[in-house]
Amino acid sequence: MTSAPPIIITQPDLQRLERLLDGLADYGPAAEALEEELSRAQVVERSELPAGVVSMNSRVHCREEGSGKDYHLTLVFPQDAGKEGTVSVLAPVGTALLGMTVGQHIDWPTPGGKVLKLTLLAVEYQPEAAGDVHL
Repeated sequence: MTSAPPIIITQPDLQRLERLLDGLADYGPAAEALEEELSRAQVVERSELPAGVVSMNSRVHCREEGSGKDYHLTLVFPQDAGKEGTVSVLAPVGTALLGMTVGQHIDWPTPGGKVLKLTLLAVEYQPEAAGDVHL
């Protein structure tokens, strides 16, 4: 990956993600990548999170710059992944999306070894902005 853009996460997301990492039986590269992201994040209260920032359970609209293909993804905890359009926070793209702001770019490594450049175009749904405090 290229230099990582600055990220913002909420205190509740940080706590839930730290519990997730603590509970993993297999602490591999995915967990290490998430831990690295959390260590560099600016942590804010739920009420202070800007609307254009990706938090847990946010639905986002991204574009792959090479092909122009659009993706609509929901960032979820591993137990909620697997449904169409969901991406686990432990997947490389999920870890990269966490805390991003609209307009930022990330490199998305595919299973085949290719790296796609994604631009975050919109946060279509963010629990904090919608007032969904139970998520």
